[in-house]
Amino acid sequence: MRPTQILLKSGRSAWKGPYFVPFPNLRDALTNHVPIKTQARSCTILPNFVGVRFMVHNGRDYLPVLVTQDMVGHKLGEFSFTKKRFTFRCVVRH
Repeated sequence: MRPTQILLKSGRSAWKGPYFVPFPNLRDALTNHVPIKTQARSCTILPNFVGVRFMVHNGRDYLPVLVTQDMVGHKLGEFSFTKKRFTFRCVVRH
């Protein structure tokens, strides 16, 4: 499947195209391997983002996300989890 067809399958209408945020330092991030700090969780991952490391805000911290080819067409927020896993611990008092 071509990347353009994947991008157009989002919940957004086809004539608007995918929602993305222009990152002015994208070229520097590719060459120098510097992560891009962003809060744009709803930004669609484009094919030219492959290989870029993002620091995506999850509401509390910035979590590292390395973009691969399989992530094209998804949102940045899908890879930065907002909830921690709950584990129940039994506390024994002496």
